[in-house]
Amino acid sequence: MGAHQGVRIFVSGAGRGIGAALARRFAAEGARVAVNDLDSDAAKSVADETGGVALPGDAAGEDGVAGLIAQAEAALGGGIDIYCANAGVPTGGGPDAPEADWALAWDVNVMAHVRAARVLLPGWLERGEGRFVATVSAAGLLTMVGAAPYSVTKHGALAFAEWLSLTYRHRGIHVHAVCPQGVRTDMLAGTGETGQLVLAPTAIEPEQVADAVLDGIADERFLILPHAEVAAYYGARAADPDRWLDGMNKLQRKLEGR
Repeated sequence: MGAHQGVRIFVSGAGRGIGAALARRFAAEGARVAVNDLDSDAAKSVADETGGVALPGDAAGEDGVAGLIAQAEAALGGGIDIYCANAGVPTGGGPDAPEADWALAWDVNVMAHVRAARVLLPGWLERGEGRFVATVSAAGLLTMVGAAPYSVTKHGALAFAEWLSLTYRHRGIHVHAVCPQGVRTDMLAGTGETGQLVLAPTAIEPEQVADAVLDGIADERFLILPHAEVAAYYGARAADPDRWLDGMNKLQRKLEGR
């Protein structure tokens, strides 16, 4: 029997990529998984593969996430033990990015986490246990050239995960922030030349991220780094911000030169 035998798990954005890998990995350990995705066919495919339940829909909007959590609780037998806030959007551009792009990034990358926690926390606090897994990104610890909305909102996602952890850890709420660099998914493919320059050289498979998540949960680590080198980058950024910014600016200039 796996470490998650019978555990009830909700994974958003689970039709492909990291979310699908998480659903498969948890299911392999005996978990009962609710597979959410905007793409109903993709959600059904992963659910059928994992023996889970497909819950297509928007897990970002306030009414949408509340409805999906209610459906998942009913389908999984009365509750959710682990909520994986995995869905995200890689919005690029700078201050000139359209208002709609900024709003979408805030909605999916940050407020989806806030709204899910708002629904889940009362029940978790009442029973003294719950686990929130936020797929953030190394961009939340560092930044991403060419993608201000993504970088800013991923910092927000990390900040919210930190706040949840420091506020509720003594009441049985476990929180994890998953911060990979490049992962070979459709999202990476959509980042274009920037992604090819910065992320592709060290990109890993979604299954490696899922393995890191399961290891991080087992070790009760808040910060889960599928790319171990990110810890050193994060430390360098904190120790000498100007030197780190100079290095990132070199990347920016290299991108502009291409």
